[in-house]
Amino acid sequence: MKKTPIAASALLLASLLAGSCGKKTTAASSPAMMPGESSIVKNQEIGPISRTSPPQVIVEDTAFNYVSEQFADLRILRYRVPGFENLTAKQKELLYYLYEAALSGRDIIYDQNYKHNLRIRRTLDALVQNKRDRSTSVDWQKFMEYTKRVWFSNGIHHHYSANKIMPEFSQEFLAASIRKVPANQLPLQPGENVETFIKWITPILFDPNLDAKQVNKSAGQDLIKTSAVNFYEGLTQKEVEAFYAKKDNKNDPRPVSHGLNSKVVKENGQVVEKSWKVGGMYGPAIERIVFWLDKAVTVAENDQQRLALQKLAEFYRTGDLKVFDEYNIAWVKDVDSQIDVVNGFIEVYDDPLGIKGSFESVVSFKDVEATKRIKAIGDQAQWFEDNSPLLPQHKKKNVVGITAKVITTVVESGDAAPATPIGINLPNANWIRKEHGSKSVNLGNIVHAYTESANTGGSALSEFAFNQEEIDRGKKFASLAGDLHTDMHEVIGHASGQINPGVGTPKQTLKNYASTMEEGRADLVALYYVLDPKLVQIGVMPSLEVGKAEYDAYIRNGLMTQLSRLAPGEKIEEDHMRNRQMVAAWAYEKGKKDKVIERVSRQGKTYFKINDYAKLRDLFGQLLRETQRITSEGDYKAAQNLVETYGVNVDKALHQEVLQRYSKLNIAPYQGFIQPKLTPVVKDGKVVDVLLVYPENFTQQMLEYGEVYNVLPHYN
Repeated sequence: MKKTPIAASALLLASLLAGSCGKKTTAASSPAMMPGESSIVKNQEIGPISRTSPPQVIVEDTAFNYVSEQFADLRILRYRVPGFENLTAKQKELLYYLYEAALSGRDIIYDQNYKHNLRIRRTLDALVQNKRDRSTSVDWQKFMEYTKRVWFSNGIHHHYSANKIMPEFSQEFLAASIRKVPANQLPLQPGENVETFIKWITPILFDPNLDAKQVNKSAGQDLIKTSAVNFYEGLTQKEVEAFYAKKDNKNDPRPVSHGLNSKVVKENGQVVEKSWKVGGMYGPAIERIVFWLDKAVTVAENDQQRLALQKLAEFYRTGDLKVFDEYNIAWVKDVDSQIDVVNGFIEVYDDPLGIKGSFESVVSFKDVEATKRIKAIGDQAQWFEDNSPLLPQHKKKNVVGITAKVITTVVESGDAAPATPIGINLPNANWIRKEHGSKSVNLGNIVHAYTESANTGGSALSEFAFNQEEIDRGKKFASLAGDLHTDMHEVIGHASGQINPGVGTPKQTLKNYASTMEEGRADLVALYYVLDPKLVQIGVMPSLEVGKAEYDAYIRNGLMTQLSRLAPGEKIEEDHMRNRQMVAAWAYEKGKKDKVIERVSRQGKTYFKINDYAKLRDLFGQLLRETQRITSEGDYKAAQNLVETYGVNVDKALHQEVLQRYSKLNIAPYQGFIQPKLTPVVKDGKVVDVLLVYPENFTQQMLEYGEVYNVLPHYN
């Protein structure tokens, strides 16, 4: 067996925990170095090492490989971290601690997504690691494709559709492969033998009806019983809703996010919560997160950032949601730091009831130059609110505390990786946003990597755009148009509007439709203003042609191209896809009489052509006013009618056409990223520098993560 040096992060962890100063550390087993890393860090030991980071601008964009590989419906990308070399040693140290805190929670998202995911992932990892021959049978190729899909989705359900990923290798191949692995390397339960284990895992992977849907949002069904997500166990939807109804107080002006950080189970006939905290559920992983957060506190850039990090660690220790609110307030007020982090149980999209937060982390630093564009938008937040088409009673009289910036991402973890957002607006608590403000960010280097990777494969623009004028406008302005849509969506959209007193939060009133309605509302704000001369006046876009390019792209995607992400016969389940079709289909129907948007068939192909951009903008304004009314008044029936009528069902003939046209383009509908790797340089037990490298191999990174950040038991 070839010996390889242990990951430097693990060595540093051991050294810092033990207070070692120069003691050489060894381990029985260790993950392999990532490609390209060995040239920078060879056989690194904790000892008297002195090294400075090499210049970060290693290669020009034309030489950097943004696309690593493509399989199934996925494309694996890489992203650069420009500007890392300009950071101080202390800032790099802070980034390293936050990087480790992010990756320490990786096991959590697997377990949240499905209760058997950790055992399954460890099985797949063991099979890959124990392959000894060079044979590449069809079964092996299909097995590797399946394994990478599981890694990409953080579990056995598709990261977007939530459908179970079905293996295309045989059950016999799986059984034979498992038998080749030493029993002590398999995730066996006490008293379980290999044959029993094979009988257990086979139906979980191969039975299409067993835990078929991670998150089910279909109307008329028990959303808890029919969802495999590991937020509830042994309960019905009515029991869960009744449990939280007792906790919710619609007259509380500052409600905590009840249930955000817990699993709900039934024990001895009683409904109880198991909190995710130190000493509670996910304790081993959270203890490691807190360890690294405590290290980060010691090198914080300023007092406000230090307070936010301390509050986050306190929340993880106590599980107290009031402390989580205190953390969010402190985080929002930290506007001067260059380094930033999102870490916690944040978004609720993976809970069919929109209560439970999935673990995620995004570590970043501010892109000062690129921030000028998004800041110009944020500075006009009150103007946008005052001039919006909302009903007067639903407008905020005083928009406060919007911090807008472009960030350079350093690492993402949990629900934010490998598939990533391109924009973030937090915190999610409406009362904090109203009283203290929010942070809106555009993930600049992620967006850049997407743009660069789009130069490979066929052109969806050329295939689905109606005419050359639309194609030319898209080629010229689509990148800026997309950036502006993201900026307006995150900075202005999520921060706009207010809920009527005593109505309750959207989670309480709109329930399973809350996320779709919120994303649709934010999209509509962006769409309404991207064709407004105001954006030209403040210097963020050259002309209204940019807005037209965004309208072209949004209608084309909402009515057609996003259908490439669905398998034949599927309905739309994911909230963002629902909101995009809801907005586009509603506008198409309401503008039919005037042919605002026209469906055209040409040479057997379907196109959607916008004939009147001004009238389309007016339609977007009308729907924005209605979605805000629904949110402000908590009108559940109206939300249900809007989403179910326009956002869920699929035109089967059009869907089949889109799939056929897309198949010829060699474009994967989903993309995600290999993460950069940070490695500390340690001298006398202290971090004196941090080196950054760009791994190239997705499989190797997943296997390394599976060893280094493998901290939770099989079941939690």
